[in-house]
Amino acid sequence: MIANAARGAAAGALGTAALNVVTYLDVAVRGRPPSEVPADTAKTAADAAHVDLSADGDEAVAEHRATGLGALAGYAAGIGVGALYGAVRNVLPGRKLPLLAVGVGGAAMAAGDVPSIVSGATDPRKWGATGWLADIIPHLAYGAVTVAALDRLMQRRQVTAASRP
Repeated sequence: MIANAARGAAAGALGTAALNVVTYLDVAVRGRPPSEVPADTAKTAADAAHVDLSADGDEAVAEHRATGLGALAGYAAGIGVGALYGAVRNVLPGRKLPLLAVGVGGAAMAAGDVPSIVSGATDPRKWGATGWLADIIPHLAYGAVTVAALDRLMQRRQVTAASRP
C-alpha cells in the first residue's frame, strides 16, 4: 500500500504538471491573467494562523510569499490526491480508466477548490461557463495523466515482480 501511494504521488506530480500546462496554455491563448485565488487562499490561511507574510510590513514581500504558498498548496493537493489514489487503486473495481480519470480529476478539483471556497477567495456561483471550463478542463487533464501514469507504473511493477526468480 505504501509503495502504491508513492507511485500515486509520482503520478500525481505528473498530473499536476499537466494541469499547469493546460492552465497556462489557456492563459496564453486567451490572454487572461493567471488566477489570484491560490494566493488569496494562502493569505487567508496565513491570517487565520496569525502568520505575517510580510517582511517588516513590506506588502510586496507578502504578495510574493502568498503567490508561492498558493502554488505550493496546489502541488501538495495534486501530489496528495495522487498518493491517495495510488493507495486505494487496487481496491477500486475494474479498469475503466476514463471513469477513474474523471473521478481523480474531480477529487483534485475538490482538493484545490474547497479551501478557496471556504476561505471566501472564490465563489463558484459567480464563475460563469467560461470560469467553470477553465477549472474543469485542467483538472480532467490532471485526472487523465495521473490515472494513466499510475496504471503504467503499476504495470511496470507487475512485470518487474514477475521477472524475479
